[in-house]
Amino acid sequence: MGASGWDYIIRYDGDTKAALTALQDRVFEEEYGDHAHYRSIEDLYEDAEFMGNEGTHTILDIDRVVATDDPPTQSDMADYGTLRPLALNRVVHHFATDRPSVERYEQLVTAAHEAASYEEHQQSLLGECQMRWTGYYIALYTGDNPTHLGIFGLSGD
Repeated sequence: MGASGWDYIIRYDGDTKAALTALQDRVFEEEYGDHAHYRSIEDLYEDAEFMGNEGTHTILDIDRVVATDDPPTQSDMADYGTLRPLALNRVVHHFATDRPSVERYEQLVTAAHEAASYEEHQQSLLGECQMRWTGYYIALYTGDNPTHLGIFGLSGD
């Protein structure tokens, strides 16, 4: 089926794990809310064959937040299924500030989706995520306050 990129914006109150859970609840309802096969996220995760072989190609393929901003490595199984902060130097590289806005995040995501070539996409914000089954988050600001998270990543095989 191939890898799928995904990106989201979610409200943020200072707790990244809570924001991830809220986002996953929303995406589960959007993707599986009308299906009798999975009654809950837990039911979905119990389908190890589906999750291990195909996945959802959404944020539901991520199962934990890690504190490190070191890039994940394919040789470390512990890196799979992780959401991590994008390193500050990479945030500044893409946004020219350490306090990016929701609007600027949306602009950079749109530009990445509209990239004319693979190389252009690889240089974009979304190109930061190079490893499947992982994702990044960025705190997004309204004035001086972090009010949202921009979340993006890759999953699928």
